[in-house]
Amino acid sequence: MIAVIGAGAFGTALAVSLARNGPVALWARDAEQVREIHASGQNARRLPGVDLPENITVSADIETVLQAEIVLLSVPAQKLRRFLETCGETLAGKHVVACCKGMERGTGLRPTQIVAEHVPDAIPATLTGPSFAHDIARGLPTALTLACADERAGERLQTRLTTPNIRLYRTTDVIGAELGGALKNVIAIACGVAIGAGLGESARAALMTRGFAELVKVAERYGAKAETLAGLSGFGDLVLTCTSEQSRNYRFGQSIGAGDAFDSGVTVEGAATAQALAEMAQETGLDLPITRVVTGLVSGELNVRDAVDMLLQRPLKEE
Repeated sequence: MIAVIGAGAFGTALAVSLARNGPVALWARDAEQVREIHASGQNARRLPGVDLPENITVSADIETVLQAEIVLLSVPAQKLRRFLETCGETLAGKHVVACCKGMERGTGLRPTQIVAEHVPDAIPATLTGPSFAHDIARGLPTALTLACADERAGERLQTRLTTPNIRLYRTTDVIGAELGGALKNVIAIACGVAIGAGLGESARAALMTRGFAELVKVAERYGAKAETLAGLSGFGDLVLTCTSEQSRNYRFGQSIGAGDAFDSGVTVEGAATAQALAEMAQETGLDLPITRVVTGLVSGELNVRDAVDMLLQRPLKEE
């Protein structure tokens, strides 16, 4: 059996797709949500309109769910440590696949690094790439990156987690895969701001391109491979997240650009990652102008006009 921890939209969508291969256990923190799912056959809170297959067992009992040998962690990056502090011991010796994208605020750690801290004898991996929950749940074709430093473990996971509509590409470059997935959210906020403020498609294209350069700069600084960043978990995820209103980070940026309120109950990983990245840049001396602007916009220290001026008035240089 495979277990998915976190009954949000993405975790539920993964469970639906994986159920085409066999039994899946899906854990929801809220017992009331579990009762609602059992009654309706859908996760109406997070993924409305999608019927859950009968071979998905939904439970709020973490001990029961974690009997599985492969565990997918689909919880927000900023809440991952808290979950592992409570339940990490039950993951010992298991294949633990992080499905969240982000850098932890305050430490700058990636999800698999947090897993390694709390479950040192687990076999960590990450699943990332261009994907939206509704596409996966509806059975639409999706290609993702599965990154695992242990090549043989990665091969086993690739076989078990590939489904009729999810094609997995394997890599041992966990650093590149995780940083690509985390940093593209920051750039998506910037692109959303540009469109929300009416700055135009040309401005968005410039932000995507220069943002990708920032992504590469950071990831290579920490040992990532260039080919990983040019793949699904880097460039591919960047394109999707910066161009679709299905992206929460992009919509959040749009709300900033338009001066509109945004639902505080929606997880926006890019906001916390921008702060973590800005702190890291300050320590390492990396020049990350788009990240710096996004951090200022999210905190309210910058308005859109000042942010645009900061970027346009930077010294001229070669590409």
